[in-house]
Amino acid sequence: MARAGRRAADSKVLQANASLTFHLGPYVYGLTYVDGRSTLSITDGARSDSAALGWEFGEGETGETYVFERGGIFCEAKLSYFPGLHALDITPGQQRSIPPDLEQALGRRMDSEEARLCFGCHNTASSTGGQFDPDRQIPGVTCEACHGPGAEHIRAVKHGRVADGLARILNPVKLDPTASVDFCGACHRAWADVMEAGTVGVTTVRFQPYRLEKSRCWGKGDARITCVACHDPHQPLAHDPGSYDSRCLSCHAASKDSLPARDRPGAACPVGVSGCVRCHMPKYEVPGTHAKFTDHWIRIVRSEASYPE
Repeated sequence: MARAGRRAADSKVLQANASLTFHLGPYVYGLTYVDGRSTLSITDGARSDSAALGWEFGEGETGETYVFERGGIFCEAKLSYFPGLHALDITPGQQRSIPPDLEQALGRRMDSEEARLCFGCHNTASSTGGQFDPDRQIPGVTCEACHGPGAEHIRAVKHGRVADGLARILNPVKLDPTASVDFCGACHRAWADVMEAGTVGVTTVRFQPYRLEKSRCWGKGDARITCVACHDPHQPLAHDPGSYDSRCLSCHAASKDSLPARDRPGAACPVGVSGCVRCHMPKYEVPGTHAKFTDHWIRIVRSEASYPE
């Protein structure tokens, strides 16, 4: 999470790919990195335009999306970088159709609320006192993004007032299961966010809290399958499927002959007791992302079944 946002000048991808090109209809794009400055340019053969990229959103594992500012308005670049392609392509959510002019071909204008939400999830302290203040933000998701302002907390602890210091900082681990998943869902999107946006289809696989709460074992909320039950937000994401087995088997018995119990919802899978997530949390590719995402709807997946809504 710490790398969810950064200044474009600090993008390792752009530094390693000093010159990238892309063609869309009559438009020829160029993305260059020179002396710490990233520029997205475009030409239709007769006219040209360009923008200095200000920010890069995304950790770079599935892609990087770029944001620039024009006339005091933030714009999402038409192109993003995808490691799966080792190249540029259309930014997810934007149309592949040919834009009518250079300005729209360069990027999409973001309204003030969208910009506030994007910067608020990818960076820290982009809003102060309820007001969007991107000039003072801290790149990436730092401690204060989840725990709140820490100055008073640190001051109290340094003066030996430990109890007072703990009271001046938010500790999300104390949240009940539903509040905990909603807390993560504030950025990763919970049920209410998906319903309000009207998002349907395989795109919703990217919204892990929403999908998790559809699991049968979630019920009305279970601390054993919250986001933080499997993921430590202070550690890099574990990619080895086997690293999650202990979490699965802490609830499901290790023997297929075991019977359900109060603290054990059922027997372990009769097929195996390792690599649980490979079968019960399959991956799906989201069109336009050039990457597969783990579906957090924990379930028995039927052979050849379509993506479940």
